[in-house]
Amino acid sequence: MTDVTNLTAAELAGVIASGEASAAEVAEAFLGRIEAEDGAINAFLHVDAEGARAAARAVDEARAAGRELGPLAGVPVAVKDIMTTKGVPTTAASKMLEGWKPPYDATVVERLKAAGTVMLGKTNMDEFAMGSSTEYSAYGPTRNPWDLSRIPGGSSGGSSAAVASRMAPLSLGTDTGGSIRQPGAVTGTVGAKPTYGGTSRYGLIAFSSSLDTPGPFARNVLDAALLHEVIAGHDRRDSTSIPQPVPPVVAAARQGATGDLTGMRVGVVREFDEAEGAEPGVIAAYKQAVETLGKLGAEVVELSCPHFPYALPAYYLIAPSECSSNLARFDGVRYGVRTGDDGHNSLEEVMALTREAGFGPEVKRRIILGTYALSAGYVDEYYGKAQKVKTLITRDFTAAFEQVDVLVSPTTPFTAFEIGSRTEDPVQMYLADLYTIPSNLYGGPAISVPCGLSDGLPVGLQIMAPTMRDDLMYRVGAAFETTQTPLVPQR
Repeated sequence: MTDVTNLTAAELAGVIASGEASAAEVAEAFLGRIEAEDGAINAFLHVDAEGARAAARAVDEARAAGRELGPLAGVPVAVKDIMTTKGVPTTAASKMLEGWKPPYDATVVERLKAAGTVMLGKTNMDEFAMGSSTEYSAYGPTRNPWDLSRIPGGSSGGSSAAVASRMAPLSLGTDTGGSIRQPGAVTGTVGAKPTYGGTSRYGLIAFSSSLDTPGPFARNVLDAALLHEVIAGHDRRDSTSIPQPVPPVVAAARQGATGDLTGMRVGVVREFDEAEGAEPGVIAAYKQAVETLGKLGAEVVELSCPHFPYALPAYYLIAPSECSSNLARFDGVRYGVRTGDDGHNSLEEVMALTREAGFGPEVKRRIILGTYALSAGYVDEYYGKAQKVKTLITRDFTAAFEQVDVLVSPTTPFTAFEIGSRTEDPVQMYLADLYTIPSNLYGGPAISVPCGLSDGLPVGLQIMAPTMRDDLMYRVGAAFETTQTPLVPQR
């Protein structure tokens, strides 16, 4: 048969269900590809070959026994290293957690296991999910399969690169300010951020608690929807989890695959079109994508979201403020690494030495920024005003969705940039999230779907939907996908 690593997740599930290949054979194929490819890409921090083989055997045994299995049973998945995995190293790509093996699984990982998927391992990321390029990993950068001199996006760059390079058909990432959609765009994969609270944060190592959202990477929209459906749903262990049914994302993706968007209203945001700094090739691909949506039957409507330009500065006050609180627990006392505990240093000195050794430069920068924003005399001036901007952006979305079903934009202002080209200029790095951050502040779902190439590198189309209407973005994304040729890295 054909190389199973080139099949989509839905195709793999069908091959396994039919008996054409066993789950064990599929797992071995992907483990072999990881061994062959990952030395150059560095997408994985830990490959759990033994666990993958055991999970695959369990699926084959259950099928042989006639037990009913889920639609993704036997399909391999890679998991971002910010999600706790019982007995499997979880480091958040930081020296601070080097060697830590959690005693429990994150809810999304529990649900992967219950669905019969096969976890291949943990993927590289920007340390504690702080970054837009996966260059801030303590274990070296991940490289873009399209061009090994370029970044794969961030902070979930290991997950996007694993899917783009065919080392995994599916993967999980987290999206705080665009960290699924932006890597998806620059690697030519589909990356989806569900509604905040639609997927559980229990077991995620927290960066910004009011924004962090687990979600899927895949090679196409249907595969992303299948994985979304597996991991989503209410979780009583997460106080922000929404107690509502999972939107019909798989049905919506199948409906969209007919290529008919008649009756759908698609909004184009004037402020995004007027934003400076986007590469001409990205804008050209985006405009062509909007024309395509019109040809599929959608009504394209231009509208204004006047507070969207303030999303970036508001985010970079809210997220660092929350990270400075969340990361205070890493003090060298309760867990994690400990430095300077030689009997000659005070407790305060041990904490300082531990944080100096354990945290990387971007994490330190954001902790300092967030601590300043929350300090006495400044909290109302900075953090308080940022929260007010967040409210205004939510109102912009609410008003927009009274006029249209979804909003569209480029996913990123530029294609994958060269490794090392922006690490000395954090502001330029932060601009990678220009188009994605508003949806995080609002809490609504958004997806990035490949929409062509610019100078040989992938470009993404972002589709944003109202909260708990994740199905709408999958329908539009799947319809658009019918007009596109699948992108495969050429190197």
